[in-house]
Amino acid sequence: MDNSDYYLLQHQPDHHLHHLNFLNQQQIITTMMNHHHNKGSLETTAPMVLVIMGVSGSGKTTIGELLAKTMDFGFLDADDFHPVANIEKMSKGIPLNEEDRIPWLETLRDTLRTKINQISSSSNGTYDDVDDDKKRKAVLCCSALQKKYREILRTADPNYKPGSYVPGRVKFIYLETPIEVLLNRVNKRAAEGKHFMPASLLQSQSDLLQIDNEHEKDITVVDGTLPPQFIVNDIRSLIL
Repeated sequence: MDNSDYYLLQHQPDHHLHHLNFLNQQQIITTMMNHHHNKGSLETTAPMVLVIMGVSGSGKTTIGELLAKTMDFGFLDADDFHPVANIEKMSKGIPLNEEDRIPWLETLRDTLRTKINQISSSSNGTYDDVDDDKKRKAVLCCSALQKKYREILRTADPNYKPGSYVPGRVKFIYLETPIEVLLNRVNKRAAEGKHFMPASLLQSQSDLLQIDNEHEKDITVVDGTLPPQFIVNDIRSLIL
């Protein structure tokens, strides 16, 4: 592990260390060890989607935009794909149901699949020129709260076998953030008129959050309370 990895483990706020469960701490350590053992094995020109996930207020957009800019990836915000009806419901403090979420997630999946399938038509089947990386590499900010929702996004990779949970071209970064920090951020954002999501929906999102540490090996957990640039640097170190 490099210095930034040790910093992540040794410099987390006390309240956040309490918030992290044992499995998540073990997953962070395992991810770091596996990364440094296999570093450099991923094709730099291959299609890839990094999904920044978490509940409202976890910093998905801030981290996603900075990560995309740093890596010269395309940037997608899942909120931009919500139909008007979904936004109106959430603005009124009404949680979305499955009938609202599934079509939205399927639209996101289809958009990601288009990016992943951006393969050159040249005879050797190589990817487009490296200058066109944004066409096939993207950062997506999406709550992706439940396992079944993430499974829809995973199938954007045409080589992914549903139900296998084998890490593919779609990878997830979970910004784990204490509830008190989330509340402060969401209330501040709402007061400034910067987002349609009211703080009243935060608890329903937190209740919905589900991560299967045993099977979902494509989720990297990071501390959402750290400075944005450090989070981005750490994601790059762990994922690439």
